Amino acid sequence: MNISDRAGKPLEGGKTCRLTVPANAPIEQYWSATAYDRETHALIVGMPRPSLAANDPVVQKNADGSTDIYFGPKAPAGKASNWVPTDPKRRFELLFRLYGPKKELFEKTWKLPDAEAME
Repeated sequence: MNISDRAGKPLEGGKTCRLTVPANAPIEQYWSATAYDRETHALIVGMPRPSLAANDPVVQKNADGSTDIYFGPKAPAGKASNWVPTDPKRRFELLFRLYGPKKELFEKTWKLPDAEAME
């Protein structure tokens, strides 16, 4: 769970950020990234999609096998399949889950980077 970006600034629903999931996440099943309302810690009200998961066939991977997920009020151009909408008037928090995690996660040899502000 994270409430701030790589620079330590709060995740604001009116700004776009990118979370890059490295290739070969240590999982047996899949990973997911979900945006929650920072005030209520519940799913963001009125959003058509609260999360993305590695097992979703519409999610596009990068050439190196990593996956960029965008969180913000609107999808960046050409990135709608990897976008999770946020409420532009509210802060949000991100929760990243690994289903069927492998030992690399527990041994801390794999690390998920922090989300990065795009604007």
